[in-house]
Amino acid sequence: MSVIALSWWQLALAALLVIALAICTFLARLDVGKTLLIAAARTAIQLTLVGLVLEALFAVGSLHWVALMGFGMLLLAGREVVARQKYPLRGGWSFGIGTLSMFISAFAVTVLTLTAVISPTPWYTPQYAIPLLGMLLGNTMTGVALGLDRLTESARRSRDIIENRLMLGESWQQALGDFRRDAMRAGLTPIINAMAAAGIVSLPGMMTGQILAGTPPALAVKYQILIMFTIAAGTGFGTFAAVALCARRLFDGRERLRLDRLRST
Repeated sequence: MSVIALSWWQLALAALLVIALAICTFLARLDVGKTLLIAAARTAIQLTLVGLVLEALFAVGSLHWVALMGFGMLLLAGREVVARQKYPLRGGWSFGIGTLSMFISAFAVTVLTLTAVISPTPWYTPQYAIPLLGMLLGNTMTGVALGLDRLTESARRSRDIIENRLMLGESWQQALGDFRRDAMRAGLTPIINAMAAAGIVSLPGMMTGQILAGTPPALAVKYQILIMFTIAAGTGFGTFAAVALCARRLFDGRERLRLDRLRST
């Protein structure tokens, strides 16, 4: 089955739907019309540029260029982790913790999947490496950001509870234990919900794209199951690492709660 090519005027017709929505939000006085149009424009521009970069990268197929692009994606994901937190750590700690956690989880799971499961030749083939890493980073970023945001906000909101537990002789791990578990659950909830609804409520994006591109549904299903499992693993391990590192940063060497290490965005 051949892929139906889309022209720019056909995409413009789809863009009219977004413009119509923006007009409706303006008439309803929702004050999001401008934001919606800017987001739509950014989507078109960013994806167009990414498409050009990927075409060039696929043509070269060098490990160095694949690694460079992956590193750039990681840094941008780390920046987004900080932007999505209400009370990030001061001094770049949120960026460092988020980036390190995603590097450990997303990159490790990506390399493992490429070398042990899919096994393309070479293993860093951009056609497989970049989309897989992108999906893992995107979902891990969401989990890490949600986990860190829940932890820091809970620490600020429940400062008295935590300090009372410390005065009663509990360690910082015990005093913050309930809030750490809530933060980890918050980070894992989106991927758990996505896996529970996959195939029943919605068709996941990768599977839909492959089917539209002419891939047999049975093969598309296998790839989607693989992606969902790897995303779950990457998100889980990344969230665990980020929450653990951030929790330790909230206390000093004498196990005192240090909320002055947080700042408001």
